[in-house]
Amino acid sequence: MQIIVFAPHPDDDLIGCGGTMARHLQQGHKVSVVYMSSGDAGSLKHGKRKMTQIREEEAQNAADLLGISDLHFFRNPDGYIEFNRDNIIKLVSLIRDIKPDSVYIPHHLDAVRDHVITHELVVEACRRAAGPWFQECEGTPWSVDNILAYEVGTPLQAISCVENISQFIQVKLDALQLHRSQIEAIRYDEAVKALNRFRGIMSGQGDYCECFELIKTRIPYQRN
Repeated sequence: MQIIVFAPHPDDDLIGCGGTMARHLQQGHKVSVVYMSSGDAGSLKHGKRKMTQIREEEAQNAADLLGISDLHFFRNPDGYIEFNRDNIIKLVSLIRDIKPDSVYIPHHLDAVRDHVITHELVVEACRRAAGPWFQECEGTPWSVDNILAYEVGTPLQAISCVENISQFIQVKLDALQLHRSQIEAIRYDEAVKALNRFRGIMSGQGDYCECFELIKTRIPYQRN
């Protein structure tokens, strides 16, 4: 099974679905991560070029910890991700190349604009990737079976799927803590641990859970 996680910025992937990514990997699935921006606006301590370098290195270190080897950095300006032709073409071409069974994206009601645009871009790219159109996009048509939306800073209101990540909560937090440039300013690790604990208690599905909104499904969502 082939998975792509689309993240607006490095660390959004781990916050939203780090435990689920770890479970996919344990089950032998291939996980790719696409960062729409490299988070160059993530600190006032360094210039944008330096922040890009820092955050891409942090993303690589976190991926190495989880066992993910396929990372893609689109390097859109942080805070200015646009729904435009160039991004659509790159995304359609990537989807047709990797041929994912499932993709994960931020949900459409997130308070951060970059997250919303990432959602819109990927949903549209999945639609276009499936059709025999758009000669500027490389590859043969590919239809993604499942599109699931994760929560980052804004909790989901409509939940379709609950994933018990109790077994993977520590590796998720360990990976997230490797994003030191972000954790030193805001303790995202503590925040998401509390959110995952809340989801676990309220769903009754485990000690720690990640929740998703199912945007599209062709087959029953399972990983067996």
